[in-house]
Amino acid sequence: MTGIADIESYPLPIPADLPKNVADWTVDPRRGALLIHDMQRYFLRPFPDTMTSQLVRNTVSVLDRCRALGMPVAYTMQPGGMDPSQRGLLADFWGAGMSAEPADRDVPEPLQPGPLDGVFTKWRYSAFFRTELLAWLRRHNADQLVICGVYAHIGVLASAVDAFSNDVQPFVVADAVADFSAQDHRFALEYAARKCAVVVTAEDVLP
Repeated sequence: MTGIADIESYPLPIPADLPKNVADWTVDPRRGALLIHDMQRYFLRPFPDTMTSQLVRNTVSVLDRCRALGMPVAYTMQPGGMDPSQRGLLADFWGAGMSAEPADRDVPEPLQPGPLDGVFTKWRYSAFFRTELLAWLRRHNADQLVICGVYAHIGVLASAVDAFSNDVQPFVVADAVADFSAQDHRFALEYAARKCAVVVTAEDVLP
């Protein structure tokens, strides 16, 4: 595979679509942090404009609420222009990946990181791999992580599993993540709800 194919439009989940959660966790703003996962233009480009707009809008609503409650915010961003040693096995599945140009690397304007946010260079699927994200969470006394972004069944799910593995409670925001298809999206939510996370909507993630 040499890249990411165009994605056909599908509706983002509504509350009635959500799987049943095993865990009964709720987000506590005093314990939680927000992760904006890989919301770079390169990864958003395959989506139809209507889906991108809805995804960004829902993510902004979560971001605004987290900021208002004083929760720390983190971003993952691939650096683009990776050489073969940096790209590693990703090249076998996804080709060369994004360029280092702003048209690929930038995050949409409403989601731009602020000066106090944590920004972590993303090297593999999980946000925790070869980054300081876990140490950053510890410094902020955060043992909960709200996750928005793309793609649900790849990096979002891998990051949720790694959070869980480090005793950080993950919350996957069902309508503020997106995927290659409705089937992939549903798989990610069902796995998360059954194995490692609580699945919520953007409206319900915070009181």
